[in-house]
Amino acid sequence: MDVEKESVIDEGLYSRQLYVLGHEAMKKMGTSNILIIGLKGLGIEIAKNVVLAGVKSVTLYDPAPVQRSDLSTQFFLTEADIGQPRDVVSRPRLAELNSYVPIHVLQGELTTDKLSQFKVIVATETSLEKQLEINKFAHANGILFIAAEIHGLFASAFNDFGKGFNVVDVTGEEALSGMIAEISTDGDGIVTCLDETRHGLEDGDHVTFVEIVGMEALNGCEPRKVRVLGPYTFSIGDTTGLGTYVRGGLFQQVKMPKAVDFLSLEESLEKPEFLITDFGKFDRPAQLHVGFQALHAFAAKHGRQPRPRNEEDATEVFALANGINDKATEKAELDEALIRELSYQAVGDLSPMVAVIGGTVAQEVLKACTGKFHPIHQWMYFDSLESLPKSIKLTEESCKPVGSRHDNQIAVFGKEFQQRIENYREFLVGAGAIGCEMLKNWAMMGLGTGPKGRIHITDMDTIEKSNLNRQFLFRPSDVGKLKSRSAAEAIGKMNPATVGHVNAYEERVGPETEKVYGREFFENLDGVTNALDNLDARKYMDRRCVYFRLPLLESGTLGTKGNVQVVIPNLTESYSSSQDPPETSIPLCTLKNFPNAIEHTIQWARDAFEGLFKQPAENVNQYLTRSDYIDGLLKDRGNSAETLKTIEKYLVSNKPLTFEECITWARLQFEEQFNNNIQQLLFNFPRDSVTSSGTLFWSPPKRAPTPLVFNVDDASHMDFIIAAANLHAFNYGLKGETNPEIFRQTLANVVVPEFSPRSGVKIQVNENEAMPTEEGDQAEMQKLINALPLPSKLAGYRLHPVEFEKDDDTNFHIDFITATSNLRASNYGITHADKHRTKFIAGRIIPAIATTTAMVTGLVCLELYKIIDGDREIEDYKNGFVNLALPFFGFSEPIAAPKFKYLNTEFTLWDRFEINHDLTLSEFLDHFKKLGLDVIMVSVGVSMLYTSFMKKEQKTERLAMKFSEVVATVSKNPALKEAREFTAEIVCYDDEGEDVDVPFVIVRV
Repeated sequence: MDVEKESVIDEGLYSRQLYVLGHEAMKKMGTSNILIIGLKGLGIEIAKNVVLAGVKSVTLYDPAPVQRSDLSTQFFLTEADIGQPRDVVSRPRLAELNSYVPIHVLQGELTTDKLSQFKVIVATETSLEKQLEINKFAHANGILFIAAEIHGLFASAFNDFGKGFNVVDVTGEEALSGMIAEISTDGDGIVTCLDETRHGLEDGDHVTFVEIVGMEALNGCEPRKVRVLGPYTFSIGDTTGLGTYVRGGLFQQVKMPKAVDFLSLEESLEKPEFLITDFGKFDRPAQLHVGFQALHAFAAKHGRQPRPRNEEDATEVFALANGINDKATEKAELDEALIRELSYQAVGDLSPMVAVIGGTVAQEVLKACTGKFHPIHQWMYFDSLESLPKSIKLTEESCKPVGSRHDNQIAVFGKEFQQRIENYREFLVGAGAIGCEMLKNWAMMGLGTGPKGRIHITDMDTIEKSNLNRQFLFRPSDVGKLKSRSAAEAIGKMNPATVGHVNAYEERVGPETEKVYGREFFENLDGVTNALDNLDARKYMDRRCVYFRLPLLESGTLGTKGNVQVVIPNLTESYSSSQDPPETSIPLCTLKNFPNAIEHTIQWARDAFEGLFKQPAENVNQYLTRSDYIDGLLKDRGNSAETLKTIEKYLVSNKPLTFEECITWARLQFEEQFNNNIQQLLFNFPRDSVTSSGTLFWSPPKRAPTPLVFNVDDASHMDFIIAAANLHAFNYGLKGETNPEIFRQTLANVVVPEFSPRSGVKIQVNENEAMPTEEGDQAEMQKLINALPLPSKLAGYRLHPVEFEKDDDTNFHIDFITATSNLRASNYGITHADKHRTKFIAGRIIPAIATTTAMVTGLVCLELYKIIDGDREIEDYKNGFVNLALPFFGFSEPIAAPKFKYLNTEFTLWDRFEINHDLTLSEFLDHFKKLGLDVIMVSVGVSMLYTSFMKKEQKTERLAMKFSEVVATVSKNPALKEAREFTAEIVCYDDEGEDVDVPFVIVRV
């Protein structure tokens, strides 16, 4: 399918990626033809990510025959393909990824006359001589050129995007805006923002303004350059002659394009500019720049790469490196051990490295197509030498090829370590985007394929269309199937050795499934990898890993950003040891009465959705099905009167029998929400009202609203009516309608009652202000109850609550929230948001793109090599944070597990007391008394088993009981009655009566 002819982007497929790149960038990609040269692991990884992203076309070039060793990283090849051209056999499998992207094979010799049709050329598995030839043509003809290569745990990437390449958005961050409190009239005018939030600007940013009163010349002005003075102030240059600032206004950041010049490959070899990928290895890029050239010189001379761990070849490579370095304008200080290691690993081809570089380079391809985000300028060198095993001595003999699909991994790690990889037992929690990439890497590595090896996967979700854009193990035919089982089948085709070694589950991880994932399950694991998007599940798995002392690999992505955390027993802190600050919530009074940003109106609309179409229907159904519902409601007091009124409306007075009545209901809702309530607010607080301090009540951040007058010819008004009427009809099982004429006919006959604001209506102005609850007196409550029909008279009758689903464009959910939010925004003079942005905010969508996912999983698997090796120092491991948009790479060693102390004993979160028999509670206390600890409190979960101040009779009774009996008696939890192991928390005093922190206690009975 030709993307250029497709005027509409398939938002169902690209929804998560659109929130990373935006529509404009996607349209530019839809006009870009890409050539990818070389289709071993790195080339196919780049191609896979680019095809998933959605460009106009991808053309492949690699006529070389498939070799068995290619299977170590080329996940679209099989044993049956050996001997056939790589590009020909790869084409149909790549084409399955995205029906919108045609895949071609470039026929014949790779000559420059065939290159003019391409916007971007990516060269992998290409000699330096050929790279120079292609780049010379590309640079002269405005074709963007990228080269990349991998040698074991070493990799490089190079960009040449020509002269004056236009970057339209350097960071990809959302443009900032904020409310203004003051602007000075000065040669360097100072803008002071309201102190609600920091402005977030940086020196060199540009801003314009809207809604300013008194300095109107700044409204819509040409972008002004910012100099930051403080968290709430910045200067914008000369403001003299612009009048005097009176009030109001917003600053809006303007993303300024940036022109970037690139040297050709030939020039850049002599004058390299490096992107630093690890600031702990600051001196490496210059050395590897020389070392990689030396490998090319060696290959040109011998027609092959240096042999694994061969000293003669390594000596020659180092000599070639010295010769190249001697001729360089800026000489590098070469470390012989580093260059020799590069030679040893020259034939190495590792799936994790392919994922890291393939994800990064694919993002550079998208930057070349779109100008979205800052490209690498111009060289990037990356290595993960820390991943080499320390427990095994590598020799030429141990790294020799053995005729296996894993020969290119054996070349780096040796045969013995390959066996360790194959006999490893890992649990993958989640088979979504990260999970799919992880499984692909594991299949290529051979993880779990040995006699003792095993991979366990769990994911309770089924596959949806929006998953296909980045969860590349799945195809359109898999939609509706379980992720875990489909993923297991997919990697079985990539590496048949995984068949019979993968257990797929559909049970979520949590306390309720500990019979599935219990002690026996965890004791038969070597480690856990999380691939989750759920914080609670992440924390739960973290607790289980601490409990069973298992290493945990944790990762996540957010658009072009990704992170990796390594959790190692007895060494590092756990995932839960540190947390992000909680999200700031919108104050209730701001939501209800004083919104000033589109986020406020979207959240208000989201709440309205629940309050109109879900909660009332659920309340009605509970009333009809639960005999004790009214009693419970009366006990709850609070808003019981309001709840009863709503049930009466939905079940009696406002119950529609036809769709036309749903239209009438929607019209009256419009009047109430966007006119009457606003009139009441302005009645309570007129536009000219002042506060006790004499300032205008409607001063920023408050915005004075305007009631809306319904207009059948206003599309935004009709959008609300159509969506609200259809959702209301769904509640009652009535057939919906979208024909505007039917709506117009009904609306013409709707009688809208006159509204007059009432005195004495209380409106909350700030968060600290107490509001009266609508309890109602006993007589009024009884009157409301009497007005309800008896449930027995409506036997079997139910309403249909609407469960919010953001990804179905036909269900009116996002339509309603968009229309409602924008009408509310019209009330308050706030700029509207389109359906796409509204869906993003209301649906709390996490932006995602395949490039970041691939890159992050590669980093995870590089850490997995270290964990498989075992017995490492903390500095060997790397927590990572990347942002492919900037691009930025940051690595640090994990934080050590904090040490605590009781008496003279040090402990960390990984330590615990263990008691391996069912002793009495009295004996339990004595056990700790002997350790010098006076236990004053014992609990298991939420059950308090013992306190020193409990009643004497109760204490005497419990002290004599076995520990398991006490748990069963106190908890009244059937599951705990059957448990054979308990985790107890104890509170203790030392000999001096001081409170001391101690580890938790495991009691096995």
